Amino acid sequence: QVQLVESGGGLVQPGGSLRLSCTVSGTIFGIYMAWYRQAPGKQRELVARITTDRSTKYLDSVKGRFTISRDNVPGAVYLQMDSLKPEDTAVYYCNKYPNTWSWGQGTQVTVSS
Repeated sequence: QVQLVESGGGLVQPGGSLRLSCTVSGTIFGIYMAWYRQAPGKQRELVARITTDRSTKYLDSVKGRFTISRDNVPGAVYLQMDSLKPEDTAVYYCNKYPNTWSWGQGTQVTVSS
């Protein structure tokens, strides 16, 4: 059973930066990976995804501010978040794309002054 462990979240002021990390219990070679987020009272949404050849795609609202990257062995996925806005506040999760494994615990990101 694959285990996902997200870290790196926290409280940051608007305009600040955070780097999220996700470790996967095993290699992610050959697997598309993604970051998702869920804000209070909202459905989980896809934020960014990265293919096996490192092609990336982003939610329109984070384009130019967020950067997803990966290491295949050991399995890890990262999300560099810059110019953070209050609307980025959410619990962030990494997982396979498009069909997910069981979810990890996520990491809370709060953008507030």
